[in-house]
Amino acid sequence: MTWVTAEEALAELGTKPQTLYANVSRGRIRAKADPADPRRSLYQQSDVKRLAERHAGRRKSETVAAEAISWGDPVLASAISTIAAGRLLYRGRDATELSVHATLEETALLLWNAESFTCVAARAPEPAAPAIQAALLALAGRVSADLPSLGRARPALQMEACSVLSTIADALAPGPTDHSLHHRLAACWGRPEAADCLRRALVMFADHELNASTFAVRVTVSTGAALSAAVLSGLSTLTGPLHGSAWRSIDALVEAASSIGAECAIRHQLLRGSRLGAFGHPLYPDGDVRARVLLSSFDVPPIFRDVQRAGEEMVGEPVNADFALAAMTAAFKLPEEAPIIIFALARTAGWLAHAMEQIESGHLIRPRARYIGPSPSGP
Repeated sequence: MTWVTAEEALAELGTKPQTLYANVSRGRIRAKADPADPRRSLYQQSDVKRLAERHAGRRKSETVAAEAISWGDPVLASAISTIAAGRLLYRGRDATELSVHATLEETALLLWNAESFTCVAARAPEPAAPAIQAALLALAGRVSADLPSLGRARPALQMEACSVLSTIADALAPGPTDHSLHHRLAACWGRPEAADCLRRALVMFADHELNASTFAVRVTVSTGAALSAAVLSGLSTLTGPLHGSAWRSIDALVEAASSIGAECAIRHQLLRGSRLGAFGHPLYPDGDVRARVLLSSFDVPPIFRDVQRAGEEMVGEPVNADFALAAMTAAFKLPEEAPIIIFALARTAGWLAHAMEQIESGHLIRPRARYIGPSPSGP
């Protein structure tokens, strides 16, 4: 990412400093402290350019839509969560503060705007099935049996949301339904000492605005499909290496660092033009708040500290939440797939919140394609 000074941003925008600062506070322009002078700020060049073009009235509607899909302007109204000034907010409440004491169940109630949560016992998955596979199969088994969401009121949908979350929980964290989900995870992994850290992780990963999996959920449920079908869409999307499976590339980087040293491992990746998924996040120019919360909750293994130190210097971006999940997995000796299991269990709460909000909007999400193929021949 390219950063510009206030003077350069103002020249591009053609506005007063107060307008620039207002756009930063509203999340329209990302800013970070200038490493050379902490008293000054730098501004994300692409944000400045996009806003300048909008004000100049030079963009066509299809350009606006295309840019919005890729880290651009908001494309859907939502009251559930947002990232503003480096803070992750759930319905106006700071997720960092919630993570000090809240459970995932309590966070789900906040996101769902509900008053009670009941964990429903479901059929346990086959013991031999990997957790994520078991969750996918369990959801797929529900889709044909569950009622469509269209035409159903919020109380009925909230009850079904509890059932869907319970289905995911039974696949990913099997255990007594009267135990909190972070305790169930810790128990099934034989790591009771990790329970509180898992609780914090579940809260911090419960929602994250309109990410790829959440958008998939909203598209699915906008057709009137069942909540289970919507969550199945989200979970399928989460498995991608640029989303919930980003921890795999981080594990590979740490393994290489263990053999040849952190600096050499990172240098080799950069020379190959490889994307380093451990560093940076477009919505957190000053550092991923989720990473800060998690990394302060346990003793980070030395090799991860080495990678963090070398990478932040060479890449110029702080480590992100994916790095923190991988480090936590190593610190507590959790199962290899713990990062995506934590991610999926937590994010199910957010997916269901977005699904219910989308249902209430009554809108089908149906964008148009900007055709760039060959023109038809003949008259």
